[in-house]
Amino acid sequence: MTRPVFARPALWLGASSALALTAWTLAHHALVSVALVVASVVLFGMAALAASRLMTGRWLMVCVPLAVATGWLAEQLGTSYGWLFGRYTYTDVLGPRLVDVPVVIPLMWFALTMVGWVMAHLLLWRRPPAPGAGWAASLLTALLAAMLVTAFDLGADPYFVDVLKAWVMEKPDGGWFGETVEGFVGWMIVSFLITLVFDRMSVRLLHPISVDGRSESAVALLLAIYTSAMVFQMIWGATLALKVVAFFAMGIPLLVAWTAWTHWRQTLGAVRP
Repeated sequence: MTRPVFARPALWLGASSALALTAWTLAHHALVSVALVVASVVLFGMAALAASRLMTGRWLMVCVPLAVATGWLAEQLGTSYGWLFGRYTYTDVLGPRLVDVPVVIPLMWFALTMVGWVMAHLLLWRRPPAPGAGWAASLLTALLAAMLVTAFDLGADPYFVDVLKAWVMEKPDGGWFGETVEGFVGWMIVSFLITLVFDRMSVRLLHPISVDGRSESAVALLLAIYTSAMVFQMIWGATLALKVVAFFAMGIPLLVAWTAWTHWRQTLGAVRP
């Protein structure tokens, strides 16, 4: 019985970590906008590639545009009316905008929710998304996915506000290192809605995941994205406290998710011809 080696997932982990660290290093110099835009587009591409190896074409056609559009709409409502995240204004740091929202922001909404959704399945059900889940399971999965996405935001938002000056909060002291606590409620709501659609669409459209290395490396790639996010927050977090927060808030679910991924690989190996 032949099992895939760990080399390919390890390569994805190393590549994505190197990408994130390089981007954040450049972000400390004059190329901040270029570095952030390029890194965001590449991470979106990685998440889309992983999704293409796990999901059907019909799922991609519905869920990728939906996540991007929902992320843009939520951010636009925030900048225009202060809904969901509190009122704020984007600067030029994140590059070109669609109305008031930088183009890379909705792309990252898809990448982060895709990562959070697959991680939630690993944490709750010990496998990536699969057919047959009922509404109760989908609601629970979406709730955990939203928490995982928001855990990333605990350290990311203060860095973008205080260090990179990517946007300016109208209320500078909102209770969380220059960010508003209200903003995390918004992250939970938007992430929950996006990943709930992901899950219900997967129930309707998903075929059983192929027993091959493509699906294994796809899940590993998504976990690697979250791992690299934790690493750069631990190195360049806005404060020492936020570096500690990143280690525990993101590290604990990551440890369990990587372990679940390993167990899932062993299960696939047991049934692989």
